[in-house]
Amino acid sequence: MPETLLTYETPVIADWVDFNGHLRDGFYMVLFSYGVDGLMDQIGLDEAGREATGHSLFTLEAHVNFLREVKLGAQVQVYCQVLGHDAKRLHVGLALHIKGNDTVMAYSEQMLLSMDMGGPRASPFVPTVAARVQMLATAHRSLPRPAYVGRVISLPAAKTA
Repeated sequence: MPETLLTYETPVIADWVDFNGHLRDGFYMVLFSYGVDGLMDQIGLDEAGREATGHSLFTLEAHVNFLREVKLGAQVQVYCQVLGHDAKRLHVGLALHIKGNDTVMAYSEQMLLSMDMGGPRASPFVPTVAARVQMLATAHRSLPRPAYVGRVISLPAAKTA
């Protein structure tokens, strides 16, 4: 499996499947959202960490690439790769896999923002969280940059005669 961080695992349930027999597009984002929750647990922003620090993460932007169909009953896993970070932001890539298979079924690139919930307002990561973010970033630095990072939605430019 990938050398990235496993942050969520679940079976695909019937309520998530559409009339075409595959996972509804909105539920891909639900899975990625739970994957971010798992990342938060790993960096010290689990329920206890949020309560102790008064900090959380908000999603600023998210892009999803739907690559392959995911069917009812599939055991799916979300893996997270830290792509970059600064004092307040965390740039991550989340890959959806079928358990035991290296094929990426869907990919989400996200920008997350550290928030002081007292405002709420953007705030630097608290030191313990910043250290864990740095540790993950260092561990992921040598991983290849996924092909789906930095993509833009557009139509090809029309050719003029």
